[in-house]
Amino acid sequence: MTATEAEARVGTWIREKYRIDRVLGEGGMAIVYAATHKNKKRFAIKMLRRAMSGHDETRARFVREGYVANTVAHPAAVAVLDEDVAEDGSALLHFHGDEPVELLLERAGRMPLPPYIASKRPADAEDRADYQTMFAREEGAVAAPTAALHFTPELLEALDERGIGRETLTLHVGAGTFLPVKADDTSEHKMHAEWGRIDAATAARLNAARASGGRLIAVGTTSLRLLESAAGDDGTIHTFEGDTAIFITPGYRFKAIDGLVTNFHLPRSTLFMLVSALMGLDVMKAAYGHAIDAGYRFYSYGDASLLLPKPAE
Repeated sequence: MTATEAEARVGTWIREKYRIDRVLGEGGMAIVYAATHKNKKRFAIKMLRRAMSGHDETRARFVREGYVANTVAHPAAVAVLDEDVAEDGSALLHFHGDEPVELLLERAGRMPLPPYIASKRPADAEDRADYQTMFAREEGAVAAPTAALHFTPELLEALDERGIGRETLTLHVGAGTFLPVKADDTSEHKMHAEWGRIDAATAARLNAARASGGRLIAVGTTSLRLLESAAGDDGTIHTFEGDTAIFITPGYRFKAIDGLVTNFHLPRSTLFMLVSALMGLDVMKAAYGHAIDAGYRFYSYGDASLLLPKPAE
């Protein structure tokens, strides 16, 4: 099921019992909707993506994991009441609470700090502000696009004074961004999917900037992956809405971007492979060696780098 299809369910009925009110969140495996039963009670419905619902094993695991969650004793826990199959064959789990599902999710959830932070300390009140970029508008991500954490109103004002334009994209970063590469052969690594959207007006402005001789500098690896996913072979950026699981490794030919602002990443990660593809492995090893010697901060709350590859000859 694509993101467009997910939005298309809003306002429709399932089994003539549940009206889909809106999308609460999306992941690589399923979509969560706020829904209203015909008896006026409000529910959350978790729907396995259509492409996965045809696999018996995947459907069974999806349902099994939902019911296992019922064993969690927590005052804000949301119980699975029932399982079902939609008219198109998509597997469903129905959740119910005495309060709106948005409140229950907010109350039960915790700030999803990266594992290399969460393993050392619990999230605190300051993380709710610190681990959120100034560009955040829509709910849906489970991780912050941390390169954008460096941007402040003062920095944007300075960019404006220098005539540097900017555009914003919608990104729902997934937890898979933290996963290391465990396969020795990168072709065997399954890349996580992340959802993003570039509307027609934004795509047109980005293309116009490049056509006039400007450069496109992506802020964050997720922004870069979204832009590259939306670009044709000629570098033209098209309207895009959906998941991207693009895996960028050395040898990749970049089409849409001319540079990248990004933090310093974990070794053996898809993110380090991406920056090595952009700059070259030797350059990145030298840059990271300098960063370690100079005491730069790494990872989500760390320092940023501006990567500008040499123009192709």
